[in-house]
Amino acid sequence: MHSIVCFRLPGSTFPEAEFDYFSHIMKRLFLFFPVFILLVSVHAQKQDTSGRKTLEACIGYAMSHQTNIRQSSIDEQITDRQIKSQLADWYPQINFSGSYQQNIQLPTAIFNDKPIPIGTYNVSGAFFGLTQTIFNRDVILAQQSAKDVRLSSRQHTVNTRIEVVSAVSKAFYDLLLSQTQIALLDTDIVLLQRSLKDAYNQYRGGLVDKTDYQRATISLNNARALHKAAEEQLKSKTAILKLYMSYPVDSTLQVFYDSSTMAREILSVDTLQTMDVNNRIEYQQLITFKRLEQANLKYYKWGFLPTVSAAGQYNLNYYSQQFSKLYIQNYPNSFVGLSVSVPIFTGTRRLQEVRIAKLQLERLDYNFSSLKDSINAQFIEAMSAYKANLNNYFEQKANLELASEVYQIIQLQYRAGIKTYLEVITANNDFFSAQVNYTNAMFQVLSNKIDVERALGTLKYSY
Repeated sequence: MHSIVCFRLPGSTFPEAEFDYFSHIMKRLFLFFPVFILLVSVHAQKQDTSGRKTLEACIGYAMSHQTNIRQSSIDEQITDRQIKSQLADWYPQINFSGSYQQNIQLPTAIFNDKPIPIGTYNVSGAFFGLTQTIFNRDVILAQQSAKDVRLSSRQHTVNTRIEVVSAVSKAFYDLLLSQTQIALLDTDIVLLQRSLKDAYNQYRGGLVDKTDYQRATISLNNARALHKAAEEQLKSKTAILKLYMSYPVDSTLQVFYDSSTMAREILSVDTLQTMDVNNRIEYQQLITFKRLEQANLKYYKWGFLPTVSAAGQYNLNYYSQQFSKLYIQNYPNSFVGLSVSVPIFTGTRRLQEVRIAKLQLERLDYNFSSLKDSINAQFIEAMSAYKANLNNYFEQKANLELASEVYQIIQLQYRAGIKTYLEVITANNDFFSAQVNYTNAMFQVLSNKIDVERALGTLKYSY
């Protein structure tokens, strides 16, 4: 309960100066809320904007620092390196190996029934080998699916960015709502303190009984309690926004917004537009995944084809009975050749793998139907909530104007001795509630707008 009250004895006159001051206060209250956010924005921009961020600045910071986005970026790089690693098998593979062997006892061969030692005590060699893949289904799969694998990795990053934009935007509006409510309470407390002082002075002067003074005290205490609760909520909501942005915990973060921009954004959604599932990143990811599954089916079909590779080798061989003379004379040999490996029978394993891949593709088609239904339901839910809360926003805006006008009239009638103090309290509470309801409705519509844009797949994620 909140009240903003002025006191007079029934039948007393109302000085003109006091009336002018009272009218000034009422006009200020009437105009206060519609321009409040604009005043906050202008005030913030005139001061040092260190730590003060607009929604775009918050999102831009999150795009550069948010942990999940940075991890997704690293995942893209890992994926690219993995693809290059697999495609490296297309290049010639050159190998080198060397050996040295000292025979303690020479091997023996039998010629004409006589044992004859063969070989030398010291044997060494240097071997250069080269292989070139001609046909291998693993390498072909890596080559043909490389583009889609990279695309899938990028799409995952896009999806992460969209989630971050949505979370940061909603947290931003939630924090801004708390700041606005605290500002309303600040103004209400100042006026309540003034009313309490007037009521106390009139009570001490014997002009009114103590109930008016007590009611003013109760209203002021309630406003202070709400203010304290709002301040604690502000800390919590600031911490949540910092979390979504990956903003330093020990750094100051304050938000502000331009009221004219906010008003345009509230009405920026075309409620007659239709949904196109192709705009949704989840649907695009599913299309990419299907192409990868189709490539996987080809891979298993290629299991019936041979693996072909070319090979060549050049060997340097050294033999000597004495180690000191081992590398004086070289006995090289070399060869080139073609290797073909044909799997003839694998116990129907290849057939089963092909059938499994086909079934997986068939199963994937149902994912498309399920995702379309899910996206459609999300769109209808988001658009319905937006329309309902947009209507509520207009209604609360009208209520705010009416509540302000009623409050002014009741105050004047109370001063004239026509209305009771209880009616003044009721009018004040209605006016304050209208301000709060209007604020809540405005930020709820902005939050719904984010849901609609995400459902449509038009939420901006690149800053």
